[in-house]
Amino acid sequence: MGIVLTKGVAGIGKTVSVQKLIMDWAEGTSNQDVDFIFPLPFRELNLMKEKTISLVDLITHFFSDVKDPRVFTSSEKKLMFIFDGLDECRLPLNFSSNPECCDVSESVPVDVLLTNLIKGNLLPSALLWITTRPAAAGLIPPECVNQVTEIRGFNDQQKEEYFRKKLSDEILASRVIGHLQSCRSLYIMCHIPVFSWISAMVVERTSDGSGSVEMPRTLTQMYTHFLIMQVTNKNTKYTELEGRDEEMILKLGRLAFQQLEKGNLIFYDEDLRECGIDVTEASVYSGVCTQIFKEEAGLYQGSVFSFVHLSIQEFLAALHVFLCFTNSKKNMSDQQQSSQLSALFRAETLQGLHKMAVDLALQSRNGQLDLFLRFLLGLSLESNQNLLRHLMPQKTSQSHSSEPTVQLVKHNIRGNGGDHRRINLFYCLNELNQHAVVEHIDRTSGSLSVEMLLPGQWKTREFRFKTSEEYLKGFDLQTYVKTPEMDQTELLSPDEVLQKLTDVFTSSTSAQLDDFTLSENSLSCLASVLISHSSRLTQLTLKGQGRSSLHVSSSAGCHPDCKPWELRLKGCVLTDEICCYLISALTPNTSTLSGKQLWNEEEERLC
Repeated sequence: MGIVLTKGVAGIGKTVSVQKLIMDWAEGTSNQDVDFIFPLPFRELNLMKEKTISLVDLITHFFSDVKDPRVFTSSEKKLMFIFDGLDECRLPLNFSSNPECCDVSESVPVDVLLTNLIKGNLLPSALLWITTRPAAAGLIPPECVNQVTEIRGFNDQQKEEYFRKKLSDEILASRVIGHLQSCRSLYIMCHIPVFSWISAMVVERTSDGSGSVEMPRTLTQMYTHFLIMQVTNKNTKYTELEGRDEEMILKLGRLAFQQLEKGNLIFYDEDLRECGIDVTEASVYSGVCTQIFKEEAGLYQGSVFSFVHLSIQEFLAALHVFLCFTNSKKNMSDQQQSSQLSALFRAETLQGLHKMAVDLALQSRNGQLDLFLRFLLGLSLESNQNLLRHLMPQKTSQSHSSEPTVQLVKHNIRGNGGDHRRINLFYCLNELNQHAVVEHIDRTSGSLSVEMLLPGQWKTREFRFKTSEEYLKGFDLQTYVKTPEMDQTELLSPDEVLQKLTDVFTSSTSAQLDDFTLSENSLSCLASVLISHSSRLTQLTLKGQGRSSLHVSSSAGCHPDCKPWELRLKGCVLTDEICCYLISALTPNTSTLSGKQLWNEEEERLC
């Protein structure tokens, strides 16, 4: 017997991989040594949870063409069973306590059939393929698994190929790709095909070029736009249901939260009814909640429901919690108070809610609440609340300072040892419109540590520098952009570093920016440091940036608050006219002449 366990996050393509294998086998292009393939998704097996049935009857129930029971007893027939979606399983799968079953014609509970098939007691020569999200992989005992594989989704080249095929307009495709690449946290998630689909749809709608609608730059903005689009599409198709959007969103949010509490990705009629959702009404919201009807002539007929993607369920669950909190705990008495997640409803302040959510996410196994946390924090921004008014006009946005939450997240980044957890907290800072940089001064060792995300990667890097009297003597951009121990694949953008590490060179007495062509935004950032009251910078060295030097000095040198500082130019061939311009910028009046100098090393003289 051979059992392959394939892991992958929600929407990464596990089910598509199953479908492709079956299609290739049916068309005769692969796996022709296998005589029969029996795909048995867990979401369908869940519907038979209370049934007692034999393996032969189970197969003939789903595959009516298989009528000869000798298929299961013949040593000449090679069988493959595919169990897709272990993470959706609602069967107990008690491997240790279930009775042994070796007879394919013996009627037992479906749970007993599955555990014995996986353990090899039933059809020991059969091949088994099980797919699952990583969080549920532990449901199968390791000794039962022969091989573990992982589906990782699109690489960067495949991401671009997807968008160019999805969007026929080449200019629009390039605009979408360029925008997503500029939003690192979004571009990374595009390795998930479903997320690429959502992103293409949303960015296409918001990239009309007029600037009337801001293109989403955070995960929360992306999903808020997605929800608005789906409701708009529904209203266009079903005009008689206009005006009921808020009611339905609240019900879907409650459903999403309750099922997230239970760890369920799929749900059934009774789950919808518990949240006051009519089955027919739910099918109208097919863009958000998918209804899958299974009309079988066998033992069970029923409907299975799921959100298009787990991340949509997590977004709606976070929206539910946030709306309950902001509406004076409206409907809070209806919430179950038995799970850890329900503790969120006991929060008295927004900061208290955020602290509970951060703590729960850090305690959750395998990061089940990571996206939920990012959405919940992102929804606290007034800009995202203004977006929600497209769906809920009567809801007023509530202005809250995000600074306490930012400091809370940074505190947990400094104190949390798990790399995966730290990275998600960095992305939480992005949702709060904060640069994903955390700095910390260690007074004992006299060092400044700066931790930041590497661009385009799920990795962080820490830079450590000795300090003198709690500030740096010198800031060298080259040190941050590339260090000897870093791989070439981990090079950091000079612009990105300079803009994110403002606090570092603000605390420096001198700064050296060599061989980098900096953007207008970076130069403006640099000029703002020079006129900042908190800046200690007195010397700035630029190399090969004559025009950049003009920009910086004209922005800051003429400013009355600019401290005495020295501008050094290396490798810049300057005309007398430029030198005069720089001197004029540095010394707007004679009272500041003695305090500011310009040194050009190319000509070894003061200009």
